[in-house]
Amino acid sequence: MASKPKKPRKKHALSTRIWHWVNVVSVTILFMSGLNISNGHRRLYWGDWGFASEHAWLEVPRFPGWATIPGHYSLATARDWHVIFAWVFALGLLFFMVRALMNGHFRRDLFTKLAEWRPKNVWHDIVEHLKFNFEHEGVKFNFLQKVAYSGVIFVVLPLMIFTGMVMSPGAEAAVPWLGDLLGGRQSARSIHFICAFLLLAFFVVHIALVLLSGPIKQVRDMITGGKIDEEA
Repeated sequence: MASKPKKPRKKHALSTRIWHWVNVVSVTILFMSGLNISNGHRRLYWGDWGFASEHAWLEVPRFPGWATIPGHYSLATARDWHVIFAWVFALGLLFFMVRALMNGHFRRDLFTKLAEWRPKNVWHDIVEHLKFNFEHEGVKFNFLQKVAYSGVIFVVLPLMIFTGMVMSPGAEAAVPWLGDLLGGRQSARSIHFICAFLLLAFFVVHIALVLLSGPIKQVRDMITGGKIDEEA
């Protein structure tokens, strides 16, 4: 009796696709509402306290209305948007991490092997990217993609959540040691700001690479799941 043909494995699991698009919305709203909040006090400090300009390590520009939520300065409204979508962002990340552990996504697609860190292999990957050659048969992501995605998922996104908790009076009261771990409330605010713009840089590079590697197919695969050529 002939066996049924093996069903092609999806390139992107349903949980990954849901998280991806929910994350696009939540991070965009968090970033734009965060810029409005930043307009309320544009100086950044290290440690537990800071207010005067001589204590600041950076004074950020005032962001225009077209880049903020809401489109006019309103600290209260911006905080409402920020808190609501911070929950969407945090719960979405938790959901994705649990599913990625269960379905083997982290182990199979994101974790790097020791051999991949050899200078020769790293340099080869860099050269191929500079040539705009993004083909990597047999694996879902190449070395640079694994490092970038892992850095965002396991470092930048959790830091956004933990530093946000330190700046929230309710969360700070529940876990008072978290502020000390991150170097103080103002340090957490500075780290939060830095991570937000690291995410922006990642987003810009990510979109650029999608455009260079076939945007229609990339977007379609992130909606439908796409297919992996198991023979490759």
